[in-house]
Amino acid sequence: MAKIVVDPITRIEGHLRIEAEINDGKITDAWSSSTMFRGIEKILKGRDPRDAWFWTQRFCGVCTTVHSIASIRAVEDALKIKIPPNAQLIRNIIIGIQNVQDHVIHFYHLHALDWVDVTSALKADPAKTSALAASLSDWPNNSATYFKSVQDRLKSFVASGRLGPFANAYWGHPAYKLPPEANLMATAHYLEALEWQKDIIRIHAILGSKNPHPQTFLVGGMSIPIDPDSQNALNADKLEEIKRLLKKAQDFVEKVYIPDLLAIASFYKEWAAIGGGVGNFLCYGEFPDAAGNLWFPQGAILGKDLTKVLPVDQKKVAEYVDHSWYEYTGGPKKGLHPFDGETEEHYSGPRPPYEFLDTDKKYSWVKAPRYDEKAMEVGPLARVLVAYASGHKEAKAAVDMVLNKLGVGPEALFSTLGRTGARGIDCLLIARKTPAWLDELIVNISKGDYRIHANEKWDPSEWPAEASGYGWHEAPRGALGHWIKIRDQKILNYQAVVPSTWNASPRDAKGQRGPYEAALVGTPVADSAKPLEILRTVHSFDPCLACAVHVMDATGNEVIKVNVS
Repeated sequence: MAKIVVDPITRIEGHLRIEAEINDGKITDAWSSSTMFRGIEKILKGRDPRDAWFWTQRFCGVCTTVHSIASIRAVEDALKIKIPPNAQLIRNIIIGIQNVQDHVIHFYHLHALDWVDVTSALKADPAKTSALAASLSDWPNNSATYFKSVQDRLKSFVASGRLGPFANAYWGHPAYKLPPEANLMATAHYLEALEWQKDIIRIHAILGSKNPHPQTFLVGGMSIPIDPDSQNALNADKLEEIKRLLKKAQDFVEKVYIPDLLAIASFYKEWAAIGGGVGNFLCYGEFPDAAGNLWFPQGAILGKDLTKVLPVDQKKVAEYVDHSWYEYTGGPKKGLHPFDGETEEHYSGPRPPYEFLDTDKKYSWVKAPRYDEKAMEVGPLARVLVAYASGHKEAKAAVDMVLNKLGVGPEALFSTLGRTGARGIDCLLIARKTPAWLDELIVNISKGDYRIHANEKWDPSEWPAEASGYGWHEAPRGALGHWIKIRDQKILNYQAVVPSTWNASPRDAKGQRGPYEAALVGTPVADSAKPLEILRTVHSFDPCLACAVHVMDATGNEVIKVNVS
């Protein structure tokens, strides 16, 4: 038996440590630990609830819009505010393009190098690469000349010895299976995606005044004015620019991302039986219309049973700290609902540097959220499974298309490969739907409806003495909840349970593994000194530990190592 440590997991946001036991080439147990302290909830106490969205989006430098919308929905729920249709449509567009951009970035820049051997691309025949790419789509950059130019750039890059984002990878690892031509194609699209995403996210700059951390969210609606005759407002020119960018986003997803995803997955079908995890899935639903109906349905699936989608009740959420470096006033083995949540840090782990954590005790700064006492996976896979099982027309068509292309059944969705595929499906569905929300917005404006804010209950004198609210959002990484208690016009308590808190959670009071931990069990490891397979399964969740814990230690010290014992 070997016990290994990967610390930190790279190509994620934040700091994550994985400890794993390996027997006969497979992981038999695993522990997920975040090594940063979480504290922004304490900073929010006593502040104006209308400002909470501005602070919470600073949880992370990547997940910026998501905390804004969840926070604002929490306050609007507490104060019973209904926003105008234009504000809802603008929010949907901002949320939609955030998901599309985030998924593309994750696939190419965070996850692809787990499957793509960049150095192998140097051996590729550009003409054969061109033929491969042309067989997948009619993307303009499919010529042999183009792929030759990318290969030449890559050769110069490697020859310089300064590999940048391609450094410290397990090049030549036996788990890589793509032929050189597929590696060259994927590497070329990795570089294209860098430029593409810079252009696409301009939609946030138009609708949110800047990116990251858009500035136009507001309790009660949005603060961006609509005026067809003003250059300082949302006008016809800006709407046309957004339409152009949405078309560019959809084209890249349909002609590059999805074909690449299917091509790469076809070489790794064995991963459709690896990384199944806890088998329970939670989705809050997303993209409400003016009547409050959700385009993506909410629901919970238990035990991988797609025949039954259970309704979601946020009252069933509780967080445990039996294996987390916090203390509750009620003592151990007691879960707290976020309305009553506490963030009282109490580090009891080893003093760095150390070899292993004492995983029988507390071992992470991430709490352990549970839904109805069960560990739940959240994210694109949960979102797609709930939509598929609920009969969502577009989701069912997209899932069936992917399964048919790969020649696998629905059971393949419960895996590392299924999780990666579901992210692509989620991206495709949203990329195709977002232009419809823009069209609705244009129709409203053409009718003379310029309303973007409810203008009700903005004055705190109109608020009740006490109020509490729950804000939900399906962020790119999954179910995000914000809970707020307000007393005397100030924040009394605030708690955020984010996607990576669900997925990266340690054991709970019953000893139930969190989703990362459960998904790693059974994962094959060809070389324990180069645990590429651990990265594949963990990256399939798209971890964001900055969201899960929020604040680094003041010293900023970091230990980078892979230990094998």
